[in-house]
Amino acid sequence: MEEKPVEFKNLCSREYFGHKRKVHSVAWNCIGTKLASGSIDHTARVWNIDPHSHGKVKDIELKGHTDCVDQLCWDPKQPDIVATCSGDKTVRLWDTRSGKCAQSVELSGENINIAYKHDGTNIAVGNRDDELTILDVRKLKTVYKNKFSYEINEIAWSKSGDLFFITTGNGTIEVFDYPSLKLHHNLFAHTAGCYCISIDPSGRYFAVGSADSLVSLWDVKEMLCIRTFTKMEWPVRTLGFNHTGEFIASASEDPFVDIANVETGRSIYQIQTKAPMNSVEWNPKYNLLAYAGDDKNKYQNDEGVFRVFGFESTS
Repeated sequence: MEEKPVEFKNLCSREYFGHKRKVHSVAWNCIGTKLASGSIDHTARVWNIDPHSHGKVKDIELKGHTDCVDQLCWDPKQPDIVATCSGDKTVRLWDTRSGKCAQSVELSGENINIAYKHDGTNIAVGNRDDELTILDVRKLKTVYKNKFSYEINEIAWSKSGDLFFITTGNGTIEVFDYPSLKLHHNLFAHTAGCYCISIDPSGRYFAVGSADSLVSLWDVKEMLCIRTFTKMEWPVRTLGFNHTGEFIASASEDPFVDIANVETGRSIYQIQTKAPMNSVEWNPKYNLLAYAGDDKNKYQNDEGVFRVFGFESTS
């Protein structure tokens, strides 16, 4: 049966300017009404993006970090709470209605990766020294801490919350039972470091992007690799499933964001880009894909821009 891809080719991207330096991370809230962006300009911003409107977008600045905001993620249950992690060693929870920092905790190193458990009870944070900290969200207290003797990269919980995934510089994915954090599986996934991970919305699959330029798709129950996506030629920095689990987007230093069909493995569309990408994330309700990278203007200064693809063309 011939696949009928959603008509991506008639859609366009919109640009959002506000940051003074490049954007490292973009993420949608749980109901798809707000997008947060984190930048090396030490700030995060929150944008009210209406998928059906062409009007000017309101945004607020979240100020308080004293170093780059490397990654951010939203509370999976509360659409107004976003968590940021920074090189200033802190993790902050923000109320995006007021723009105020609601809670803050200082950890032991420069934080670069952050993930929420899907029930909103825990946050995991990884730092540049390969240390993992898991926090209880209510009091922002550390409930687990471990320093690894090798590189650890992006982290995630399974949809059900009983498994915890760590991507490593050894090309493996370490899968732990949660909350015991006993090693459940050590998956030899790639021939080079694994950088990023995404869990599909149904909880059936997870995908991993690697320095070997491949994306691998895994069955959560079987812990087996089902297929690989091979469109990239550079290390895969970021990836994500759309809200139906039908499509996966991935990006790197290649001059495009690739969108592939999850079931066939076929690449079905590329969004052309002018710079290496740092972050992609699909809206949880619509086929709107936010993406951000190292874009520069004609004077070679950071543009501080991110884009959202998937809007109807107005021309």
